[in-house]
Amino acid sequence: MESLNLNKNQLEILKLFSREMEEEDMVAIKRLIVRYLGEKITRMADKVWEEKGWTDEDIDRLLKEHKRTPYNPNNK
Repeated sequence: MESLNLNKNQLEILKLFSREMEEEDMVAIKRLIVRYLGEKITRMADKVWEEKGWTDEDIDRLLKEHKRTPYNPNNK
């Protein structure tokens, strides 16, 4: 079996979960992590939005663009 190389943050999380924990606590911790990551990605998107100088009109245009490859029934 291949050994795992965990970084210090992963080890800290393992320490946190090494004790017995009620399901309610586990769910609460998962929600905190998801909320944190959601807020982080929102900040990252806001930063790109500002760097690009995008407006609401730009996003509406992007949403209406059709960039999919046309269907080809011969592709298998």
